[in-house]
Amino acid sequence: MAPEVRAELVRDVMTPGVVAVRPDASLVEAARLMRAQDIGGVVVADGQEVVGVLTDRDIAVRAVAEGLDPQTVSARSVCTPDPLVVGPQDPLRAAVTLMREHSVRRLPVVEDGMPVGMVSLSDLADAWDAKAAP
Repeated sequence: MAPEVRAELVRDVMTPGVVAVRPDASLVEAARLMRAQDIGGVVVADGQEVVGVLTDRDIAVRAVAEGLDPQTVSARSVCTPDPLVVGPQDPLRAAVTLMREHSVRRLPVVEDGMPVGMVSLSDLADAWDAKAAP
């Protein structure tokens, strides 16, 4: 029988802090930031407002595979706009349900209208692994 994860709230597993790019940032700039931070996605933010989520997959599938120039194409043009978000106090089950129902791997965590972190499938797997470890 699989172990049960003790984490109950998004804040228990989320990666705190926000790695973000401006909407007008080039895909190259975004990709370099992802590489430097060893992450697969960034928030696209206009000031403190989350306008999208840009992933390494978005860059590969929506830009490079379409023959677009990552030097000149903006993050806003290929990101997922108006992303689903969760709050740090939301039940973890709600985040899992959103990810499953909408086939997304990452959700920005927003509190009082401001991004405060990100929760990803990797975060969920890490929480599960921590519980499963002897």
